[in-house]
Amino acid sequence: MRGFSQAMTVPTLPEHLDLLGTHVEDRGVLRFITAGSVDDGKSTLIGRLLYDTKSILSDQLAALARAGERRGTNSPKGALDLAALTDGLEAEREQGITIDVAYRYFATGRRKFIIADTPGHEQYTRNMVTGASTADAAVILIDATRVVDGQLLPQTRRHSALARLLGIRHIVVAVNKLDQLDFSQQTFETIVSSYRAMAARLGLTEVTAIPISALHGDNVVSLSQQTPWYTGPHLLEWLESVPSALEENQQAQAPLRFAVQYVLRGFDPNEGGARGYAGRVGSGTIRPGQTVRVLPSGAVARVLSVGTFDGPLLEAQPGQSVVVRLDRELDISRGDWLAPEDAAAQPVEARQFTADLAWLDSSPLALQRKLWLRHGTRWVQARIRRIDEVLDLGAVEWRESEEQSTLGPNDIARVVVETQQPLALDPYDRVQTGGAFILADAATNHTVAAGMVRTAG
Repeated sequence: MRGFSQAMTVPTLPEHLDLLGTHVEDRGVLRFITAGSVDDGKSTLIGRLLYDTKSILSDQLAALARAGERRGTNSPKGALDLAALTDGLEAEREQGITIDVAYRYFATGRRKFIIADTPGHEQYTRNMVTGASTADAAVILIDATRVVDGQLLPQTRRHSALARLLGIRHIVVAVNKLDQLDFSQQTFETIVSSYRAMAARLGLTEVTAIPISALHGDNVVSLSQQTPWYTGPHLLEWLESVPSALEENQQAQAPLRFAVQYVLRGFDPNEGGARGYAGRVGSGTIRPGQTVRVLPSGAVARVLSVGTFDGPLLEAQPGQSVVVRLDRELDISRGDWLAPEDAAAQPVEARQFTADLAWLDSSPLALQRKLWLRHGTRWVQARIRRIDEVLDLGAVEWRESEEQSTLGPNDIARVVVETQQPLALDPYDRVQTGGAFILADAATNHTVAAGMVRTAG
């Protein structure tokens, strides 16, 4: 069961959750996802976090109670199904499952949080990839009652592999529903041992494990007396302490990547170029006076100004949408990139590259299938030339494909991609903006795969 029952009493907020935040440093925003197999309790956990941090308005609580009575749940009278807080679609409420990604927000005195509740069903793996693509951290839930002899469920392994491929560095394993197993320490340690062995094969090194009951709130926002053998952080404490990508300054330290999205005209040519180039700073920084190289043309220019709707900036950071003006007129259009002048900091221009690919379409991949590839703001025709390796989710290791010519839904593979025109590519591990791409079917325009560049050229 995804839902859970909770009497309508407002909990006392622990001191460390002072929402005014006057006695602790504000650490900014952390984006994280809940992931794992279906019915592991992801939506329930989010409901518990929102409830115990007093992030649910009174009218929302009343609406949840009325909705529960109309649905005729098995919950006691006046009880709440807090998992329904993330169910925005009628089909989700009817079936008791998560289908689309649901975003929720809450805050404590230490930081603000953006949660992406991602689906556990294999059919909706593509939606998990969407939520994970912008996450700083991942909470992988495991239903302890469904793990037999330490054998993790396929979606647990798949979501962990995707989190690794997408570059999520901080992962916490929340072993859930231990209340149904008398909070067995042995069960917890067996599951954690199996997960750590799998994580090591995937290359996940920073993994924290916490025993929880999302239903009753054990070890969610405070340590539980039911687990005296556990002395680590509770979940909220871990979320408050884990560094975000902004704090780690990963993208700001990477070389500049600015994908031109739109060309604006009408600027005074006497003050520099008559055109402005709108887009988002993907990595690095850009500021007036900086020399940049335009790709793919290779032309060099000096940045005249960096502006927003609210006025000019001295420097634009990753994630900011700005308009850049240059000191000379150049042939620049949507899909072009601004990068540093220094050759060592530029991407590699190539028509062929190796990538890790998550195939997300319901129909299988065929090597001759015509595809469109989107990289940054540019679309080019592409095809998969070769499948080199496929991730075996059972053994959690890469296996040579032996001339495999197709991929099924939710397969993860290492492939060679060929494009009609050269692209300015980065290894995803180095610059995520320059190393990420999606594939769309040329006939239907449906997104069929998400990929991460590994090597180019």
